[in-house]
Amino acid sequence: MPELPEVETSRRGIEPWVAGHHIVRAVVRNARLRWPVSDEIIALRDRLVISVRRRAKYLLLELSDGWIIIHLGMSGSLRVLPQPVPPEKHDHVDLIMSNGCTIRYTDPRRFGAWLWSGDLATSRVLAHLGPEPLNDEFNGRWLFDKSRNKRTLVKPWLMDNKLVVGVGNIYASESLFVAGILPARPAGSLTEAEAGLLAETIKAVLLRSIAQGGTTLRDFMQSDGKPGYFVQELQVYGRGGQGCRVCGTPIQTAKHGQRSTFFCPNCQH
Repeated sequence: MPELPEVETSRRGIEPWVAGHHIVRAVVRNARLRWPVSDEIIALRDRLVISVRRRAKYLLLELSDGWIIIHLGMSGSLRVLPQPVPPEKHDHVDLIMSNGCTIRYTDPRRFGAWLWSGDLATSRVLAHLGPEPLNDEFNGRWLFDKSRNKRTLVKPWLMDNKLVVGVGNIYASESLFVAGILPARPAGSLTEAEAGLLAETIKAVLLRSIAQGGTTLRDFMQSDGKPGYFVQELQVYGRGGQGCRVCGTPIQTAKHGQRSTFFCPNCQH
């Protein structure tokens, strides 16, 4: 699933082609995504895009009278097509722009979403979200205070969007490895120093991935059609049975919250 770095990479990729330009029209070939594509999007004509933002794993296109909310789901991606290209089977939505380009949404599994909101404050999909991990609000003090008396394992705890948004499976595993914290520890066992280190590590890992264009495991592509290159820097995720890049100990796997977790039993404590 595209996580925060992949969504931020997509935002940065489409922004120069979308912000300040008009959507001439939307072409919706298949409205049956995770939720039906909103009628307001299907009917879009000649609308100026004021800004392109991100909240958690959602892309937000600001128009004069509302917002297009895009979620990439499990396998979605956005591409910028400077010239018309015939659509393929899984190309479900196009935004035809006034500058001549097309923003094309491709989603083989159709778990993504294209929704309309007149007011983000009332959007059900954005309600109850925690702080952004790259903002100052998210820090060691926040993590430490929230972890008190928590018996939840630290790995699935980090993936709770009410705690902090956008730290998905890949980046939770990677951040815990860099911070030297075993994913099966109770969140409440974190010391204040460990919480501070973990918060800074999460920020650093996410920023490194964004700089590399995100992580491509299967379907994700950047807006120019290139894969995300952070996969080459993964320390533990997807490396079960292989030697730790630091100490050589075989990377172990476990299931936490029905998600695969990867860790080094020697480097993490």
